[in-house]
Amino acid sequence: MITSLNNEKVKRYAKLKDKKYQKQEKLFIVEGKHLVNEAIKRNYIKEIFLLKDEENIYGDVTLVTNEVMKKLSSLKNPPKVLAVCHFLKEEKIKGNVVVLSNIKDPGNAGTIIRSGAAFNYDTIIFSSESVSIYNPKVIRATEGMLFNINIITGSVEEIIKKLKKDNYIIYGTDVKDGKEPQATNKKHALVIGSESSGLKENIKKLCDQNLYIKMNPKCESLNAGVSASILMYSLNK
Repeated sequence: MITSLNNEKVKRYAKLKDKKYQKQEKLFIVEGKHLVNEAIKRNYIKEIFLLKDEENIYGDVTLVTNEVMKKLSSLKNPPKVLAVCHFLKEEKIKGNVVVLSNIKDPGNAGTIIRSGAAFNYDTIIFSSESVSIYNPKVIRATEGMLFNINIITGSVEEIIKKLKKDNYIIYGTDVKDGKEPQATNKKHALVIGSESSGLKENIKKLCDQNLYIKMNPKCESLNAGVSASILMYSLNK
């Protein structure tokens, strides 16, 4: 059992709250029973830390004190279990795709990942300007679905051009000139733009069709996570 905050392993893993250190180590932390179990299912676990005196249903674990768990956790109220995980494996683009172009809000990004898994999208692409996949708030908002979908980071413009060569239909969003989404069986990519300013003009020009969600005129807009979820459902229902 680890009891010291000065333990080398504890000091090393506590640094994983920092994005630069995550990239350097290619490791990140998930917190709570559900996320740990999802990571176990997909074989992403490097090490599990369990609060002493808690029932061990996870197999090989390292027991820690409450103080050590607080040191490792990013939550105000630390969990009873957390795990250090290896970075997600990036596979080739497959199936229908959602592209996150400059999505900054971690709650929106996590919701889009979760909805993508729910509505049969196989690949989520994060632009380099978007929030990190390994942001703790993104991870929590996915409810573990980040382990069940192919997630890639790259240049949105380059990826869209590649998708077009592979005969994908590219859907953008536009509140002025967009059309209501219709269900389709054709392979496609849905591009979701910035929460504040939408899609950049250079990205919008690459889209084959822009979509718009019809709503009560009293409501000017929906947040990116909700909008993306409605569009994904509408295109695949």
